[in-house]
Amino acid sequence: MEAEMRTQLRRQAAAHTDHLRDVLKVQEQELREEAQEILNSKMMEQETHYRRLTQEQLDTFTLDMNAAYARLKGIEEAIDSHVIAEEEARKAHQLWLSVEALNYTLKSAGADSPTEPLEGAVRAIKESCAENEFAQALAIAIPEESLNRGIYSEASLRARFYDIRRLARRVALIDETRNSLYQYFLSYLQSVLLFERDQEAPPAKLAPEDLDTFKLLAYATYSIERGDLELAAKFVNQLRGESQRVAQDWLKEARLTLETKQVISLLSAYANAVGLGTTQAP
Repeated sequence: MEAEMRTQLRRQAAAHTDHLRDVLKVQEQELREEAQEILNSKMMEQETHYRRLTQEQLDTFTLDMNAAYARLKGIEEAIDSHVIAEEEARKAHQLWLSVEALNYTLKSAGADSPTEPLEGAVRAIKESCAENEFAQALAIAIPEESLNRGIYSEASLRARFYDIRRLARRVALIDETRNSLYQYFLSYLQSVLLFERDQEAPPAKLAPEDLDTFKLLAYATYSIERGDLELAAKFVNQLRGESQRVAQDWLKEARLTLETKQVISLLSAYANAVGLGTTQAP
């Protein structure tokens, strides 16, 4: 009886499963048909809406054909000019990036060592503005020594200036006519005993009495303390005799730094100006 009961239960379970499967198939079919009807209805609505919009656009286009043709020609010209402007903007941006890389190279100078050679950064500028004669001329104007060796920073030149000033004061009396050992001793003694201001504001115009070595060094110190390396170099350049020879190397490096930075400053200003010129208003 138990076996028979189990058999009957299995049959009932199987029958129930078959019944559920049939019910689910029927429901699936009904849902599928309902979904298909909804889909067909939505597609017909969208198609009708699309046809209506298409017809409206076609009618509008037909009515405004002449105006649309003129507008199309204007759009074509605007696109052409926009493409040209985009190309110019890309070149300007590339030039600006190359100049910024060159400026970044200037920051690689150590306390008493020059920057990295500028040749690589300058080559990038030349490649980025191959068709720009002005930028090419500025890039070529950078001194060869700056390209191969680099330049000293203004802070480094300022630190070296005080050593040069001390030596120049010691040989202030030495010139082409007075260069004996006795004159060297007198010059050194004068630098020790003579008490003058280390720095002094330079006059608007130099007089003959201002060309004294000690005054020129005081003017140069005043200028370099205020970050005016160019003016300091001008005063140092007025030195004569042994003082000029002592300061010659420093003056050469100062000129090299000033000349290089001046060219790079012009390149930066030009790159910024070109960038602003190619920027389009939104």
